This record gives sequence, structure tokens and C-alpha cells, in this order.
Amino acid sequence: MTQSPELSQSFQNAIAEHLSAVKAIAGQGAVLEQIAIEMTRAILAGNKVLWCGNGGSAADSQHLAAELMGRFRRERRALPSIALTTNTSNLTAIGNDYGFERVFQRQVEALCARGDVVVGLSTSGNSKNVCAALETAKTKGAFTVAFTGEDSGALGKIADATLRVPSKSTERVQEGHILCGHMLCEWVERVVCERDSAGKQDGEG
Repeated sequence: MTQSPELSQSFQNAIAEHLSAVKAIAGQGAVLEQIAIEMTRAILAGNKVLWCGNGGSAADSQHLAAELMGRFRRERRALPSIALTTNTSNLTAIGNDYGFERVFQRQVEALCARGDVVVGLSTSGNSKNVCAALETAKTKGAFTVAFTGEDSGALGKIADATLRVPSKSTERVQEGHILCGHMLCEWVERVVCERDSAGKQDGEG
């Protein structure tokens, strides 16, 4: 089967765009560290991380919540991390009774406590239901995080920390969000394991 030059070029273009966006994420080191520290602080204090987003960002929320609650690389205790995108009864009941803009906000109102971390993913930065969730999280005393694209939109004005993937392409932004999410999970898991291990040794002493 003859390879199409147009198809081959399409693949090369996608790879080039991906690599460009990934390399640019290196400039987000300070905000990544800030988010990692806050997530670790929350979990070590007995708090939790809540995630929300729409469409592909809903899937990313579930993916990253699972990495913490299950495991990423290390065998360790389960870490409290919840995606607000998974309970169809919650989503449809709240959407029906209050409107789609409140499907995450209502869950944050019920589940979020002072000291938690709430992460909203939106490639545009303007998802109204994600913005509403972070606004409510702030009133509850949570640390709020936005994962956005190059333009952080309304969400960037709300969040305490905003991770911007420097691309205007939705798919490249989503790929960057997963990369950053994995890096955060690795940091949190490592520090929690080290602290738990040190605590056990102190107890044995």
C-alpha cells in the first residue's frame, strides 16, 4: 500500500506541534512546583484533590484522579483524589434541576473542605461550569488550580495557580495537560511515600 505524502506530512506536523508545546512547558516549572507542593500538603494533611473538566478534559480528570487513588509508579497507600465527572446520576440530576453550568459547582459545594485542592481543566479557559466550580472552591478555603491553553481566559483570573500549555490547538493542549498531570502525580507520590516511610521509622524508634 502506497503511503500518502499528505498523510505522512500530517503526522509530521502533529509531531512537530506536540514537541513544540512540550518544550515550551519547561517554562512552567515554577507553577508546576507550586501546584505539586499544594497537592502534597493537602494529602499529607488528610485533605483531597478534586478534578473537573468537560469532554476530553473530563477524561483527563478521571485519568489523573485514578493515578493518585490507585497508584502511579510506587506501591503505597491510596491517595484521596476524586473526579467530579464520573457520577452520571449526579451530573444529570444537577444538570436537570440547576443547569449544566452548576454540575461541578454543586459537587464542590458538597464535597470540598478547607485545605483541599480543586483542579479545573479547560483548554479555552472559559468553561462556565469549571469556572463556577473554582469560584465556589475558593469560598470553601480550597487551593484552586487551572489547567488551560495559551489563553487562560476567565479561569485564569479565578485560580490561585494557572498552568498554561502554550498552544492554541485543543489536542496539543490536552496532550500537555496529561504530561503535566503525570509529572504532578509522580512528585506527589514520591513525597508522600518518603514522608510515610519516615513516619514509620520514627514510630519504630
